[in-house]
Amino acid sequence: GDLRSGGGSVDVCRERLAGLVADIISTVEFNHTGELLATGDKGGRVVIFQREPESKNAPHSQGEYDVYSTFQSHEPEFDYLKSLEIEEKINKIKWLPQQNAAHSLLSTNDKTIKLWKITERDKRPEGYNLKDEEGKLKDLSTVTSLQVPVLKPMDLMVEVSPRRIFANGHTYHINSISVNSDCETYMSADDLRINLWHLAITDRSFNIVDIKPANMEDLTEVITASEFHPHHCNLFVYSSSKGSLRLCDMRAAALCDKHSKLFEEPEDPSNRSFFSEIISSVSDVKFSHSGRYMLTRDYLTVKVWDLNMEARPIETYQVHDYLRSKLCSLYENDCIFDKFECAWNGSDSVIMTGAYNNFFRMFDRNTKRDVTLEASRESSKPRAVLKPRRVCVGGKRRRDDISVDSLDFTKKILHTAWHPAENIIAIAATNNLYIFQDKVNSDMH
Repeated sequence: GDLRSGGGSVDVCRERLAGLVADIISTVEFNHTGELLATGDKGGRVVIFQREPESKNAPHSQGEYDVYSTFQSHEPEFDYLKSLEIEEKINKIKWLPQQNAAHSLLSTNDKTIKLWKITERDKRPEGYNLKDEEGKLKDLSTVTSLQVPVLKPMDLMVEVSPRRIFANGHTYHINSISVNSDCETYMSADDLRINLWHLAITDRSFNIVDIKPANMEDLTEVITASEFHPHHCNLFVYSSSKGSLRLCDMRAAALCDKHSKLFEEPEDPSNRSFFSEIISSVSDVKFSHSGRYMLTRDYLTVKVWDLNMEARPIETYQVHDYLRSKLCSLYENDCIFDKFECAWNGSDSVIMTGAYNNFFRMFDRNTKRDVTLEASRESSKPRAVLKPRRVCVGGKRRRDDISVDSLDFTKKILHTAWHPAENIIAIAATNNLYIFQDKVNSDMH
């Protein structure tokens, strides 16, 4: 199917100098309706985009996403006990299901999770009895009659306020947060532990997974990502740097160190190499919307697992197999440690993940077709149709093919998000956010 760019590149916030580290987008997340899209960056800022309503003049044109609110979520800190700087970079954002007119989201850096409330104000009260227009108290002797204050319309204001700060729960860096389907609790995971929090209680959390060995020299694996099941509030999964997934049931025990199911693919001895363990590390895990499947991303592949089958994944897709021969140089420039995310579409039929050279990949699970697309200013003029790209590995080269040796490894798409119901995707390419949407009447479902 064809995707066209909806509004091309959305410049995050305002025109800034390209390449500023603070502007590099570090997370992207749609809310539950897809009307809002939040991005976090290395400078500790959160930018929220809102989808404009469809215009009456062109009812078939999809609404564009425009900046709705920008706020500073985290500031750089210093841990004096450990003499460590704590970066302000936003690692993850998760929206809470909307329960009233306000929106709420959780944002986290390496150490501290914050709950933010986003509200709108388009009216202001006027005609107070005891205050004048500037808000100063009147001389009470001058008040001779009572009047009822009235609400007058004013320009829309979006107010963001911090409601809770969940601190001191983690010794190591937080890599993921996930809101439970009970809408009351959430969990946060670092390299060695996972904590369960109540959204209303900030001064304590319950440790539900602890894989820290008594002697740190015995440490063989770390937690890389974790997520709650979308429908069963007692189930969650966490992935490890050894390529395994552990499904845990909180009904079984308070401390879920003993998993209910272990999902692991046996290694093919013929493929064993120095890099095997590094490239098998799972960088992201996502439950399907149905709750039946899990999607994982490692360095070279995305895999779909059935919750009922632990022995091996039911589907494996090669993201960029042409890099298998380049692992040595990718190890030397540290790219082999890049953590790519993955995403499901709304119907769980297509999966998406990023790659290098500003490429991102889509795999249709039904037709088994896949496509490579590019998020760049050149290819993303507003309303332009994205052309599929191909990478060739020597030999005959077709026109428009890109040689594997000319790929730019500094341009990587780590963070992506898919609208929960429609074919609209958000792609973070370093410090630019691209929003693409399906062409009308396209055949990609």
